[in-house]
Amino acid sequence: MESFIIEGGYYLNGTITPQGAKNEALEVICASLLTQEEVTIDNIPDILDVNNLIKLLQETGVKVTRNSRNNYTFQADNLHLDYLQSDDFVKKCSSLRGSVLMIGPLLGRFGKATIAKPGGDKIGRRRLDTHFLGFKRLGAKFIRNEERNIYHIEAKQLKGCYMLIDEASVTGTANIIMAAVLAKGTTTIYNAACEPYIQQLCRLLNAMGAKISGIASNLLTIEGVEELHGARHSVLPDMIEVGSFIGMAAMTGNGIRIKDVSVKNLGMIPEAFKKLGVKIDIEGDDLWIPHQPHYQIESFIDGTIMTLADAPWPGLTPDLLSVLLVVATQARGSVLFHQKMFESRLFFVDKLIDMGAQIILCDPHRAVVVGHDHKLRLHAGHMTSPDIRAGIALLIAALNANGTSRIANIAQIDRGYEDIEKRLNALGAKIKRVND
Repeated sequence: MESFIIEGGYYLNGTITPQGAKNEALEVICASLLTQEEVTIDNIPDILDVNNLIKLLQETGVKVTRNSRNNYTFQADNLHLDYLQSDDFVKKCSSLRGSVLMIGPLLGRFGKATIAKPGGDKIGRRRLDTHFLGFKRLGAKFIRNEERNIYHIEAKQLKGCYMLIDEASVTGTANIIMAAVLAKGTTTIYNAACEPYIQQLCRLLNAMGAKISGIASNLLTIEGVEELHGARHSVLPDMIEVGSFIGMAAMTGNGIRIKDVSVKNLGMIPEAFKKLGVKIDIEGDDLWIPHQPHYQIESFIDGTIMTLADAPWPGLTPDLLSVLLVVATQARGSVLFHQKMFESRLFFVDKLIDMGAQIILCDPHRAVVVGHDHKLRLHAGHMTSPDIRAGIALLIAALNANGTSRIANIAQIDRGYEDIEKRLNALGAKIKRVND
């Protein structure tokens, strides 16, 4: 296992460019399973979760060509269908959350899929019901094999239908879309997730010959086609990484430019930071975050305490609440954070309290932060990263703290952030990677 040693208290300045979006990359890579032809994807982030998915696809028979560090070509013209039902495949799926996105394309193209209960973050329950209910509506049958702890799904011919899905699940929507593009007839998905990742997936599928309308809304209409062909696609900048950099710039920055962020796809993210008093200047497609000795948390018009809560797109993404919470510890004022979607995501605040932050953890979903206004600096601590987003939040806290901090289990950070210590050290941070 590896850890980060962080020497805190240094101001960061300079320019940083976000990586490709992790969540979009996982979806569009799996979409390559829908055709025999080549699919070339640019701006793929070089991170653990994505690399593990690419390895898994290679083992299933997908021809993978690495054209450059962030550009790949995938061709699924000769898959090992027997391997897709093996214990080895199932075991690898169980440790990789992104593997769940293989179900839809495999079911759509081959009429069957075997998948383990996927792994990933320890952030709370992440039900697969939405996925399976959608597949069942399309005509698939699924059997749970208790002995092997796997799900076996099959369908001779998927048939389009109208469905109202129970929650706007991003991976659930992506999976159902990828199954439906090759189904017979028309599929209508209501209450579909409409995150930029989903929009991008739909644009790629349309470029491959699919007929999807209603993109960017929660009502998608998919006319099934006989087959799909190859295409080229470029992944959007990672809006979660952009948000993480805004948080770093606010707490420890001496003027930081975040380049090529795709401003129109950031949604509520800049506004959420502005509610904490963070100044953000939009310059073309860049964000400029100037040095701020103080930032004041806004209150609602009637004078009540500010509340920040996550919500399905175009609401605030839950992936950034951890970062916003850390930023609030050094703001002027108080704010209530309400993490609605995952019941274990706020448990990392214990580590921040140990560092001197004034936080009241009300229950698994809510925390009140009383800002220090930089009068009391956080102090260094020894921490363990429980998940990707808490990991980056703790890293931001350590950069702000007085003294030297240690963050263990940084594989959780590596899952979502490419070369994070090298890129931050280039801005003036003091982060060292060590083997435990």
